[in-house]
Parts: sequence; C-alpha cells; structure tokens
Amino acid sequence: MDDDPTVSEVVAGYLTGAGYDVARAADGPAALECFARRRPDLVVLDLMLPGMDGFEVCRRMRAHGRVPVIMLTARGDEDDRVLGLETGADDYVTKPFSPRELVLRVDSVLRRAGAAAVPAGRPALLEGAGLVLDPAARRATRDGRVLALTLREFDLLAFLLRHPGRVFTREELMSEVWGWDFGDLSTVTVHVRRLRGKVEADPARPELIRTVWGVGYRLDLPSGPPATPAPAPSGAPS
Repeated sequence: MDDDPTVSEVVAGYLTGAGYDVARAADGPAALECFARRRPDLVVLDLMLPGMDGFEVCRRMRAHGRVPVIMLTARGDEDDRVLGLETGADDYVTKPFSPRELVLRVDSVLRRAGAAAVPAGRPALLEGAGLVLDPAARRATRDGRVLALTLREFDLLAFLLRHPGRVFTREELMSEVWGWDFGDLSTVTVHVRRLRGKVEADPARPELIRTVWGVGYRLDLPSGPPATPAPAPSGAPS
C-alpha cells in the first residue's frame, strides 16, 4: 500500500517474484477496505497515504487483530520512525530502499509470526515477577491482568524471561528477537520503552527491564518473596 504507483509497482513485483500473493491499495480508505476483505498475513504500509495517513491506517488495522506491519516512508525524521513503531509497526524502512532488502524483511517478519503461531509442541509457561507468558497461546498476564502486547513486544518479553539477569546489547536483541543482522537499532529502544509501559509499575523508574548504561538491557526478577520477620519471643517487646 503506497501512494507512489512506481514504488508500489516495484515492491509488488519483487514480492510477487519471491512467491507472495500481493494486493495493492492506492490510499488509506482503500487499504482498510482491502485489509477487511482479504485479511493479509502482512502489510507493507506507506506512511504518506492520501485520504488517511499510515499511522491511522495501522491503528485501525491493529484494532481488528495482530497483523504484522512494515512501514515505508520518504521521511528520515527519527520522530516519524519512533511514532511508526509506537503505533505498532514491526519494522520501518526509509525510502530510497533496496526492494531485495524489503523482501528479506518481509521474510523475517513472517517467519517470526509463523513460528509464533505454530509452535512445536506446547512450550512451558514463562513466569516471573507476577508475569505469566503462554508461548503457545500467545497470551501474557501480569498479576492476573491480560497484557495487550504486539507480536514483537511478546517475543521480546519472552526472550528476556528466558534469560533473566543477563545483559543484552541492542544488536543482540535485534538478532535474537527480530532475526535481523542489520537494521535501525531505535526499533529495539522503542519496543523496550513500550514494553515497560505495559509491565512496569512505574515506567519512568523501571524495576524489571533495566538499562545498563553503555551496554544494553537486562531483566531483573525478584530473588524470592520478601522475608517474613520471625515472631518475637513471648514477653519480649514488639
């Protein structure tokens, strides 16, 4: 879905050549209509669509389910990249870009989404600090409250829960969670910030997902329940 017919044609041609069934839409309302009719496995979405911008299109799509989204834009402004990721995009590609690189990104996002949707067997629950993640059901709760996590947020939290106490660089997280050996590292930063907003009691003072300055991020889990003081001996002052 791109406002530039040339770009749209090139992108569609490369994705079709890679074996994907591609549908195109010229503006925001048409994109939403196409989405409702076809329910695609992934959306490549231009930020600057006529009729309705890509941010709003992404929000409305996400209101109907967790479809993976890769955003395209001619803007190089970091605020737009961050806003795109905060809206729920799984990746962000700035024009001009290599169509072959875009195909690799599509492959990666779909591979991750497919692995999440069809797990091998039934993996064990991941638990800690009141968090419970069910990888098979793709369901996450904290203290019994369901968390509305995106695909990447779930994968990021699951990875950190599997490796508590270990520091990971943004490059390592991008490789392990996103499956990319290249890309904009602000993707990781934004997803960590969004995840903190959903799992931390006070996101401004995170106690679970810690920043290790100059290195990366670490998940800290409580070592155990708080100690209960022993009862005072009979007759002793309390």
